[in-house]
Amino acid sequence: MSEEANSFFNSILDLIKKLNNSEMILENIEAEFSELEFEPVPQRFIPYPAAVPQIKKPTEILKTEFTPPIQIYPGRVVEVKIGATKKEGGTRDKTVVVGGETSPAFYTFESPTPHPPVVSLDVFDTKIPMAKAVKNNWRDVLDDPAEWAKKAVNKFGAEMINLHMESIDPLRENTSPSEAAKTVEEVLQAVKVPLTVGGCGDPVKDLQVFEKVAEAAEGERILINSVTLDMDLEKAAKAIKEHGHVVIAFTSMDMQQQKELDRKLYEYLPKENIIMDTTTAALGYGLDYAFTIMERTRLAALMGDEELQHPLSSGTTNAWAAREAWIKLGPEWEPRELRGPIWEVVTALTLLLAGVDLFMMMHPKAVETVKSVIQRLVEQKPVKPQEVINWVTKKF
Repeated sequence: MSEEANSFFNSILDLIKKLNNSEMILENIEAEFSELEFEPVPQRFIPYPAAVPQIKKPTEILKTEFTPPIQIYPGRVVEVKIGATKKEGGTRDKTVVVGGETSPAFYTFESPTPHPPVVSLDVFDTKIPMAKAVKNNWRDVLDDPAEWAKKAVNKFGAEMINLHMESIDPLRENTSPSEAAKTVEEVLQAVKVPLTVGGCGDPVKDLQVFEKVAEAAEGERILINSVTLDMDLEKAAKAIKEHGHVVIAFTSMDMQQQKELDRKLYEYLPKENIIMDTTTAALGYGLDYAFTIMERTRLAALMGDEELQHPLSSGTTNAWAAREAWIKLGPEWEPRELRGPIWEVVTALTLLLAGVDLFMMMHPKAVETVKSVIQRLVEQKPVKPQEVINWVTKKF
């Protein structure tokens, strides 16, 4: 083979190597060889694809064990006791304790609920505008707060009374602190359950009344409802401490204000004498905001924020301020006598899951329902799936 031919074929071989087993087609080529050698190229064996197995449709859900993730929280909510027995210097037949949580509400797989949330029934020292569905339960005792409290305990099983001193409002009857203290004494004599005493919202008049009430109820460890940032906290806290009571620190949906108020109270009161109220907005009127603040407050406490490590209180009665709870609406909203209690129940159960420890409620059936749910959650009774299905699919 001539040198030119040899050079040509070598260049062809170089091209073929660069093509990495690709094909090359040469056209109009003539070549003469005195000797030609073929080297067979082994063929790759490509097997036929195996038959695709048929996928069987599942006939049942796969069974596997679920282990809930356990988290240990560095913080703990303080326990607060309300009421005092004879041995403790008071006259109550029993006391209630709230708080003590070391995990979010009803995370019983992490830690048991130390104390079931408490539901109190509202009593007013004077007549107030009231929905018919509520008034029908109290019509015979509206003029007498002591009898109202007795009915709440004896007939409806109230474990705590929340006495609202509405008559002290300067814009209403402007009842004197001495008269208010007398009413508190009458209620304390009428029932033997722990007592909460609430003001009218005027910081000056409330302080005057709280000082007198604290003195009159000395040793009973009543719950004063409530002190705020615009009140003379030194006077209020000193009266509460001197006469052995506990207090609700109230703020309006603001964690930073709540921390500030709690911090100021620490100068006069031990932590176990303070309960927080971050404000309850009812279903349809800001319930999501109330829930968010309460949940964030409780989680912050568990994560170690010492200024928020207090039990939470809810004025769930605010649900009756929602017009939909009581006004006349279309047939799809009926029966009207159940709508209000349901409004109160939904408000309470929503905030129960945010971590509320103390509920202040008004309708006896709403109280009964919420207490039943709390008991079920605390006891952790097993649920039969068929019962749930029957309830969901039931037609009313």
